[in-house]
Amino acid sequence: MAEYEWLLLPAAGSAMLCLLLVPLGYQVIARGVIFADLAIAQWAALGTLAGLYFLPNHTLAGAPVSSLMFALLASLAVHLIFRRLAEAKEAWIGILYVVGASLAVLLVSGDPHGAQALHRAASGDLLWANWPLVLAVATLTVLVWLLGWCRPAWMTGAAFLPVFAVAVTYSVSLAGIYVVFATLIMTPLILGTLAGKAPFLAACCAVAGHLAAIGLSIAFDVPVGPAIVVMTLGIALLWYSVLCGFGARLSAAVLSD
Repeated sequence: MAEYEWLLLPAAGSAMLCLLLVPLGYQVIARGVIFADLAIAQWAALGTLAGLYFLPNHTLAGAPVSSLMFALLASLAVHLIFRRLAEAKEAWIGILYVVGASLAVLLVSGDPHGAQALHRAASGDLLWANWPLVLAVATLTVLVWLLGWCRPAWMTGAAFLPVFAVAVTYSVSLAGIYVVFATLIMTPLILGTLAGKAPFLAACCAVAGHLAAIGLSIAFDVPVGPAIVVMTLGIALLWYSVLCGFGARLSAAVLSD
């Protein structure tokens, strides 16, 4: 068993990541701007790449300072789009995303290892999580849940986007853009919107997907990021099918009585 102790850190990181992002995903879906999170995540990744070249070794609790700055800049842009360009908000958010992605490609175009840097920003590598990042994500998780219990109105207020940007920054640094988007959207969409379940159940489903993907990645030597995306979707659909089947049986039993 000792040879698998190193898996405790990525497993803990996965659990904290799901508990942090799933409740935020409910609000992203409720606002009807699902791709805003992808745009902010892309700019956080752009900030990470910029930090490699311009601000090396400048980190805050495990995440590059430049990543945090770029994510907050993107969240400000999203806020302005909501306020002033609401009629075409999806189009402008798409522009924000594609500009961020293009700047990232241009930034690393002269680096022989640029393709690897882009791949790492997109797919991440949760298996090599570090303690500062996991602890930062855990701290943000506690903050988000406390705010949800004590000040539920913050989710719909102006404070949401800055908190969201910080959460996405640390999440992207830990797991990459693909995993962040999948964790934010998949289980809240399938178990929340379709099945009407609370965030905690959806977060547990996401944790199950993450842990199954980590096992799959180790067993078959496949990249953990894409594995998490696929397994999270598969397990969310499985949970939804089970819940629907249970609901149907319960309804039939009530009607028969």
